[in-house]
Amino acid sequence: MKKIHNLILSVGLLGLALCSTFTSCKDYLDREPNTTVSATDAFKNFNNYQGFVELIINCIPDKEKCNWCPSWNWGDDEIFNPEADDRMTHQADLGNFRAWSQTGNWLLTANNNPTDASAPKNHSLWGHAWFCIRQANMALEHIDEMDGTDVERDLILGQSYFFRAWWHFELMEYFGGLPYINKVLDPNDIEKLPRLSFQDCADSCARDFQRAADYLPLKWDDMTFSGSAQVKGKNQLRPNKITALCYKGKCLLWAGSPLMKNGAQLGAIASGKTYEYDETYCKRSAETLGEALQLVEDGETEYSLVSFDYDNIYDHEKAKNAKNCYSDLFYTQNQGYRTPGSTEAIMRGPSKDWNSSNWNTTKVFGPKVAGLVEHDNVIHQPTANLVEMYGMANGLPIDDPASGFDPEHPFNNRDPRFYHDIVFDGFKYLIGSAGDKEPYRYCELFTGGNMRPVANGSQTGYFIQKLVPHNCNIVDDGYGWGKQTHTYLSYMRLADVYLMYAEACAAVGGASYKASSFSKTAEQAVNVIRKRCGAGNVGAKYVADKNKFMDEIRRERAVELSFEGFRFCDLQRWLLLTEYPYNTKFRQEFDRLEDLDFFKNNDPREAKVANYRKEVILTRNFGTKHYWFPFLDSEIYLYPEFKQNPGW
Repeated sequence: MKKIHNLILSVGLLGLALCSTFTSCKDYLDREPNTTVSATDAFKNFNNYQGFVELIINCIPDKEKCNWCPSWNWGDDEIFNPEADDRMTHQADLGNFRAWSQTGNWLLTANNNPTDASAPKNHSLWGHAWFCIRQANMALEHIDEMDGTDVERDLILGQSYFFRAWWHFELMEYFGGLPYINKVLDPNDIEKLPRLSFQDCADSCARDFQRAADYLPLKWDDMTFSGSAQVKGKNQLRPNKITALCYKGKCLLWAGSPLMKNGAQLGAIASGKTYEYDETYCKRSAETLGEALQLVEDGETEYSLVSFDYDNIYDHEKAKNAKNCYSDLFYTQNQGYRTPGSTEAIMRGPSKDWNSSNWNTTKVFGPKVAGLVEHDNVIHQPTANLVEMYGMANGLPIDDPASGFDPEHPFNNRDPRFYHDIVFDGFKYLIGSAGDKEPYRYCELFTGGNMRPVANGSQTGYFIQKLVPHNCNIVDDGYGWGKQTHTYLSYMRLADVYLMYAEACAAVGGASYKASSFSKTAEQAVNVIRKRCGAGNVGAKYVADKNKFMDEIRRERAVELSFEGFRFCDLQRWLLLTEYPYNTKFRQEFDRLEDLDFFKNNDPREAKVANYRKEVILTRNFGTKHYWFPFLDSEIYLYPEFKQNPGW
C-alpha cells in the first residue's frame, strides 16, 4: 500500500496544476492547451472544474494499445503462439498471476505515469485508479467553491461520483474487496484502511453510481450550461445517467454472483454452487438494469443496438443501406479514424493513438507465415472450445442432438456471428493480387495445412477477425494509412447490458422472470441479441430448466462478448475458472476432403471434412487462490489491515 498511499495522498495535488495543460481539455471543452490553472482557480468556475474532472477521462486505459502486442483477455477463449509466452495471456495459463505487474498490460504498464494524460501508452488501471479516485474526491469536496448554476454543479457532482465508483469497481473485478476511499486523505493522517468484502465494497459503488445517475442527464447535448454550445456533439466520452445505471446494475450482479455468495472453491459444477446466486443483489441488479433498458427502448437515450446487415459477411462488407453495423463496434475503416463503438458503446475512454491501431493492434491477429502479416510474431488465436460455443443458426448449442450439427460439415449452418468473428479452413484470406503469396489466398487450417505451424500460424485451427478484419495483411494493406483503420474495445456496450439483465433475472426466477422496471423477461432479453444477428431463439428445453437457461445465457455471453476481455471475470464470478472444460484450452484437428477448386467456386462453410476432433493444448492448473489476482508484495506490508489475497 505504500505506492497506493503515495498516489492517493499526493499525486492528486499535482493534478491541480496540470489538469488544464493537457490537450484533452482543448479537445473536449475547446480550451487553450497552454493555459495554466492554479489550485485556487481549478474549482472557480464550471469550465475550469470540468477540465479538472476530464483529466480522469484521459486516464482511462486503452486495453488494446497500452503496450506493443498487448494482452487483455485471460479467459479460455484465446491463446497466443509461443513467441508471446512472456505476455500475460500465457502467464495466466501458467497460473502466474503475479505477472500482471511485469508484462506491460492494461493493468499496469511499464512506464505508468498517472499525471501524464498525453501519453496513452502510460495509462493503466492500477496506478491511475488511485490517482483518479483522489481527483474525484477532490472535486466533490471543493464543489462549494464553484461559481456556477445548479445544472453545472450537478454535472460535476454526477461525474465525480461516477468515476469514484468506476475506478474502484474496475479494480475489484480482479483484486476483490478494497478500502473504499470516499474522502481526500490528509497526508498527516495515519489512517488504517482495511479491505472491505466485495459485497460491502459493491454497496459503496452502487450508492455512488446511483448518486451519479440522479445528477447526470440522459443526454449531455440536451443540457444548457457554460460552454454547452461549443461541446455539442462531443459528449460521447462523458458518463450520463444510463452509464451510471448500467454500472450500478453490473456491480450489483457481480456482488450477487456465485463467487461472492459462496467464496472461492473447487468443484462448483458438481456441487451446484455455480448456480447459487445471492438473489437479493440480483433482484436489485435486474431492477436497475431494467430501468436503463426501458429508457433505451423508449427512445429516451442516444443508445441502440447496431445492425448485423452484411452483403459479404466474410469481408465485413455492409449491406448497401446499412449505416451502423456490428463491425463498427470493434474497428472502423475508411471513416476518418472514427472511434469504434457506434451507438452501442455505453462506456469507453479516449482513443486517439491511431498509429498504434495501424502498427500494433491490427498486426496481432493474422498469420505470420510467409510474412502475410508484418511485424512482431505475436498472434491472438481463438481456442477450439470457444469456437464450439458458437451454436447453430437455429439457436441450439452444437452438442444438442436436435441442433443439426454435422461433424462432417462442421462450419455449415452456424450462428451468423461465427462467420463474422472466425477465420476457418477454406476462408478466402487474401483478396487482392497476391504474387508469391498466392498459395495462402485460401486458408489451409486443416491438420498439417500451411497456416497451421505453431510458431507463426494457428495452433488452434482458427484465426480471429472479430476485432480486426482479415484484410489487415501485407497484400490487402488493411493496416496501411490509406484504410484509416482504428481499433478500440469499449468497457461496456448495450448488448452486454441486455445479457446482464437476463442473468440477473434468471438468477431470481428463471427465464420468465422480469423486473418491474422493464417490459422484457430474461428469455426475451437474450432473444433480442439473438434476433439482431439472425440466430434462433433460446430453445424451449432450455427455457424450461432454470440451470439450463443460465447455461444458455453464459454461452450467449461467451459468443457475443468473445475476445473483448470479459471472459476471465465471467468464469471467475461463476466459479468456473478452475473447472473442466473451462480450465482447458483446445485445438481443432480435422482432415480436408475438398480440393482447392471447391473453395474457389463454393462457400467454405459447405466443405466436407473427416476426423473432426478436439485435442488438448494445455490445462490451467488453477487452485482457489486463482480466483483473485495478488496484490504486489511491496504494497501490503505498510499496515496489517490491508491483507494479501488468500494463497498469495
